Formats: sequence, C-alpha cells, structure tokens
Amino acid sequence: MHLLDRDRTVAAPGYNRWLVPPAALAVHLSIGQVYAFSVFKNPLVERFDSSQTSVAIIFSIAIVIGGLSAAFGGRWIERNGPRKAMAVSAVCWVSGFLLAAVGVSLGQLWVVYLAYGVLGGIGLGIGYISPVTTLVKWFPDRPGLATGLAIMGFGGGALVASPLTARLLSGYAPSPAEALVPTMLTLAAIYAVLMTMGAVVIRIPAPGWTPAGWVPTQEGAMQTRANVQVRNAVKTPQFYLLWIVLFTTVTAGIGILEQASPMIQDFFSSVTPEAAAGFVGVLSLGNMLGRILWSSTSDRLGRKRSYAMYTGASLLLYALLAAFGSASIALFVSLTVIIVSFFGGAFATIPAYLKDLYGDLEIGAIHGRVLTAWSAAGISGPLIVNAIVDSRRAQGMEGADLYIPSLIVMVIVLSIGFIANLLVRPVHPRHHEPLADPSARSSVGSAAGPAMVSADKEKD
Repeated sequence: MHLLDRDRTVAAPGYNRWLVPPAALAVHLSIGQVYAFSVFKNPLVERFDSSQTSVAIIFSIAIVIGGLSAAFGGRWIERNGPRKAMAVSAVCWVSGFLLAAVGVSLGQLWVVYLAYGVLGGIGLGIGYISPVTTLVKWFPDRPGLATGLAIMGFGGGALVASPLTARLLSGYAPSPAEALVPTMLTLAAIYAVLMTMGAVVIRIPAPGWTPAGWVPTQEGAMQTRANVQVRNAVKTPQFYLLWIVLFTTVTAGIGILEQASPMIQDFFSSVTPEAAAGFVGVLSLGNMLGRILWSSTSDRLGRKRSYAMYTGASLLLYALLAAFGSASIALFVSLTVIIVSFFGGAFATIPAYLKDLYGDLEIGAIHGRVLTAWSAAGISGPLIVNAIVDSRRAQGMEGADLYIPSLIVMVIVLSIGFIANLLVRPVHPRHHEPLADPSARSSVGSAAGPAMVSADKEKD
C-alpha cells in the first residue's frame, strides 16, 4: 500500500509532464461513462417496468454523490496524492458496476440506486477531481489547456461508452433489457484496467517545480499571484457567484445529456435506438471537443468573457431549439451539439477560473466545494426535463411537445448564470494569505495586496 502514498508519486528530476495528461485521460474516459447513461435508460425502464423519472434517479444520485465526494474529498486528495485517490476511485467505480449488475439480475432497482448511484458516485467524484488538480500544478503556464486536457476525457468517455454499450446491449441478448447484466460486467472489466493504468502512471511535481523558462506573471485583472485558503474562499461572494454559474450551465447541459437517447427518438419517430445511441456519441464528441477548445481559448480570451459566451450563446441556442428543433434532424443535432460543447467548456474552465481568483494553494479543495453545484445540477437538470416529459405524456402529448416547456426553463436558468458571471470581481486582498517573501510585494503591488494589472483589458 505504500506504493499509493503521496511521497511515492513525486516526480524525479527530468520527468516529462506530458505523461500526466494520458494518466488523467485514462481515469476520465472511464468515469465519463456517466454521460452515456441514457443508453441504459430505456432497457432499465423495460427491465424494471418503471417510469423514465424513476430510472433517471440513478443518474441523479451518481451526480449528487459525485459532487459531494469531490467537495469533501478535496483536502483528503491534497494530503494523500492523486495515486491513492485514483485507486480509491477505481475500486468504487468498478464495484458500482458489479453491484448494479447484481441489482438488475435480482430485479431490485434500489440496489442499482446504491450501486451505480452511491458507490459509483463516490468513485466518480474522487476520480474527477484528482487528475484535474494534479494537472493544474503541472501546467501553471497554461491552466485552461491543462484542465481541458483532463476534463476532455470526461466528455470523451461517453463518446466511447455510448456506441460500445449499444453494441453490447444488442449483441449479448435478443432484448437490450436482458443484456444489461453482461454489458455492465464487461464495462466494469474495461474500466478496471484503464483506471489502474492511470493510477500507476500519475506523478506530482516536486515542491518548487516550475516549467523550464517560465516566470510567473499576473496577466489580467481577474488573475492574482496571491493564494486563498479554502476556509476563506467560501467567505467570498465570488465563490457563490461561480457556484451559480456552474450550477446553471451544468443544469442546462445535463438536461440534454441525461435524456439524449429518448429525446431524439421522441422528436423524430424515424430514429432507431441504435441511431439514438449514435446521437449520444455525437453529443459526447461535442462535449469532449468543447472541453479542450473552449477551455484553451479561455487562456487568451479570459475566463469571465468565456463564461459570458458559454451562458449567453447557450440560452440563445436553447430558444432556437424550442422554436425550430423539430424542423429537421440535422438542425436538432447541430443545436444540441453546440449547446453541449459550451457545457463542456464551462465544466473544463472552472478550475482555471478558480485558480485565477484564489491561486493554487488549495485549488483542489476549493474546486471540490464548487463542484457541489454539479451535485445540485445533477438533480435539477434531469428533474426539470423528466418531470415535464412524464406530466405531458400523461396528458396525451407526444413528440417535440413533450420537451418545449423544459427547453424554455433552460433559457431562464442560463440567463441567471449569465448575470451571475457579470457580477464576478477580483477577490479582495484581505482574503489573501501572507506572502512568504515580503520583497515580492514590491514586484506585484502594495502592502495591501497584489496589484490588479489588466493585461487582457477585462474591466472588472
């Protein structure tokens, strides 16, 4: 077990930091399966003879527990290092699949709630945050790119899992409902191998390490060279504004992702379950590319402007989807893919936004606290869509009419996020930790705290 200790994962001199992103990707590709959960949805509804909402609760539990695990596990991860965290994540995530298969076999939905939802959710949260915080420390010169590289895998996990799951469901038995158990067991075996490989490869930088030739500089009004501890970060209005921003963007994105397969089949009766699984894969591609594209762009554009784009463009696209989404499959797919790409970008950029405002001293713990917004959104997004769909279906409605009200609700939700982002300002210096080297103050600002130099001309 000493192989899992933090001091055994410190990189030796000359270690290539570009080996860390593949390790992060191995874990995130595995836990990213959660965004392909909609492929399981109709088979689970058939297997348990339940409603869409009852099955959606599995997904919501996993997201809620994932966010809470990240929130309360952030400081534990900082103390124990990413290898131990990734090992714990692998055990919980894989065990969640194994026990969920038992629940399906026994016909007990509550077992699936506890297995995939609770146990898998713990693995999801710990596995999500540990590679992200590690990459931020390896890439202080490009934090947006770093977090995008890690979280890209989380979006891409569904890209792989969706067609693979659909193939397994159709190949193991005549009915997808009958193929659930062997499919879950197969996925558990694959993810056990991937996550173990990631834990073996991962390393953390030695204390004081910086990239060759890089000199820390403050590049914008929203960036600071100071550090804020998590206990002080949660006292700042910026923390809660960013919580709202993440909550609204994730609510809107998850609302589509959790319901993606049934949604396109309801909008267009000609779409088969296999084609719907392909649509989930396309959404996952948009999610994955958005995470690397938009988060990398934020290094140049600035985080605040980036989030204005994510929320502002998404609310307009949701309005177009409500008004014209049923006109053609091509239009429907195009609009939803772009929306999900902004959702992915918002998720991938939040660690860099937090680093800009609070420094990297306890970035893992602060990021974990903010991820409680993910937990809340894991309830609100699916609940909004599924509750409205079930209600309107009970009224005899069908097709696109099942979803129009929920799409309009998402426009309102994103408007709130857009306003919250506009209100974000630099963190007041009274929350900063004292500088270790008093002489450093003269290079960045006065004794009151680091100066806020606006190199990217963000007027905040």
